[in-house]
Amino acid sequence: MTYGPYEQIAVHVNDGILTLTLNRPEKLNAFTAKMMREMMDVFTKANTDDEVRVIIMTGAGRAFCAGADLSQGAKTFDYNKRADTPERAAGEGEAINWSDERIRDGGGRLTLTMFECLKPIICAVNGPAVGVGVTMQLAADIRIASEQARFGFVFTRRGIVPEACSSWFLPRIVGISQALEWCYTGRVFDAEEALRGRLISAIHKHDQLMPQAHRLACEIRDNTAPVAVALTRQMMWRLSALDHPMEAHRIDSRGIYSRGQSADVKEGVMSFLEKRPAKFPQTVSQDMPPYFPWWQDRKFG
Repeated sequence: MTYGPYEQIAVHVNDGILTLTLNRPEKLNAFTAKMMREMMDVFTKANTDDEVRVIIMTGAGRAFCAGADLSQGAKTFDYNKRADTPERAAGEGEAINWSDERIRDGGGRLTLTMFECLKPIICAVNGPAVGVGVTMQLAADIRIASEQARFGFVFTRRGIVPEACSSWFLPRIVGISQALEWCYTGRVFDAEEALRGRLISAIHKHDQLMPQAHRLACEIRDNTAPVAVALTRQMMWRLSALDHPMEAHRIDSRGIYSRGQSADVKEGVMSFLEKRPAKFPQTVSQDMPPYFPWWQDRKFG
């Protein structure tokens, strides 16, 4: 699989681990439409790339992502006034069609692409992460941070609202009260507060952040079946939002029944009994079960 060339991110694939680095260090990796499109391209391609088992996201330089690029000044978020993004202009006032595709925010386009991803995503937060710099992380599965990391849901301090589907992701991760406190105040807080609030799972010395992210990625890569991981990721994200556990039971049951007949499960059991590392033969690109994706197929609804 070929990734790039990219202008605002860097991508490196090695031994099953794809590292995606936000790469505008001179601008503290501020988020742009181009960066969004490049990141979405990576996550989309990784879905069908069996060489990629785990994705790590981080930032170049001293920041993870300083939020949206504000170089357009007062018209930064007014796409009818900006000359550089004419594809986003969808009218003003009462003339706006609220179903127009053009009004969709860029952060949400990215996090929805991440949500659909079949590979685990680890976020290694190396420095400041505010605005979309923190909301883009919410669609990752594991977030760890350097002691130099800072976070801020600063939207209300800019007169705007949280984006990137964060009103869906954030309360599920940290709880509604903590989510509202951070969003109401818009304050920037340190890694210790992020850990107490369960936004991140661990803090590491700055020079140990990426080695620890790689250790986590290697633990997944070396010990698990790709198809089982892909199914588990979608089950956890999608089923936790349903209104009764019976809905989860229906999908769990399909997974147990279908995977029980698979070569991966046979290998998983026999490698355990024979006390040897497993070598799972099945791939995400070829061997997802027939009921997947269950949310799109009425036959399995």
